[in-house]
Amino acid sequence: MLPGELEKWLVELGEPKYRAQQVFSWLHKQGADDVAQMTNLPQRLKKIIAPHLQFGTVEAAHTSKDGSEKLLIRWADGALVETVILPQNKRLTICLSTQVGCAMGCGFCATGQSGFTRQLSAGEIAEQVRLAERKAGRSATNLVFMGMGEPLANYENTIRSIRILNHPQGRNIGMRQITISTCGLVPQIRHLGQLRLQLVLAVSLHAATDSLRSRLMPINDKYPLTELIPACREYAAITGRRVTLEYALIEGVNDGKGDFAALVQLLRGWPCHLNLIQLNPVEGISYRPASIQKLRTFAQQLSAQNIAVSVRASMGRDVAAACGQLRGRRERHEHHGKA
Repeated sequence: MLPGELEKWLVELGEPKYRAQQVFSWLHKQGADDVAQMTNLPQRLKKIIAPHLQFGTVEAAHTSKDGSEKLLIRWADGALVETVILPQNKRLTICLSTQVGCAMGCGFCATGQSGFTRQLSAGEIAEQVRLAERKAGRSATNLVFMGMGEPLANYENTIRSIRILNHPQGRNIGMRQITISTCGLVPQIRHLGQLRLQLVLAVSLHAATDSLRSRLMPINDKYPLTELIPACREYAAITGRRVTLEYALIEGVNDGKGDFAALVQLLRGWPCHLNLIQLNPVEGISYRPASIQKLRTFAQQLSAQNIAVSVRASMGRDVAAACGQLRGRRERHEHHGKA
């Protein structure tokens, strides 16, 4: 609940309005996970709210040699999701999941291999931040909705969680420090633009032609580039924020001269930034990452064409940090154990 909703609920139960701010602050600012910690609340109120509180538990935590850390979080119904902690000097970025599994079926993604189970609630999305901050021992400065699932396919809960995490009575994480990544759900991109939230929109592009993108990302059959790119341009025009486009360079697939030319044609003339990524290898998937040198060369050539571009090497390779890998391994282990 947002503070206004919490206030309405508590007032209906006969509590004074100010109790809502206290409860919200305990949950979303001070990180309480037990009503016993809420020392300024009367016992009667603690008894009222206790049955309505649900928290996740960290099932496993794997730390990479690069400092990133992947958490496997279990919910009350047994469902598992992954949350990644990315420390960078003074910054602490938390990579959040929005669904248990994913229905998008992108050909290079570990999450898509296990299919879609259910949506995460706004509370479960926000709860990942509390658990990650506790593990990291400090507060998050940036949030990226780039974990398991398609955030815009869980649109209402994703936006609600952002409002909770951005709220000044809670964690107060600025909108400009929040990134939503999408595989390209055009209606939701247009709707998000109308909200003018000032957050960062990142779109998984990965190919500059419809034929290749449809092969890599089935969603392109429904929302092809002729619809996706205009929606992105509209988002940039309405919000005044340039759009980030994610492009994982795959050896021998999307790294050729024709791919380069099509990409330049697609990105010219509007405020966007291309993020070149080194693909995370996934067990059971044949796609292989292009070398870091190939990424740098590709980036230099794009920059020479006046395309804003940066290279991002993937973190956490040694702890299966690609979305869905750790969860997949745990679920396979549990399945074999029951068998």
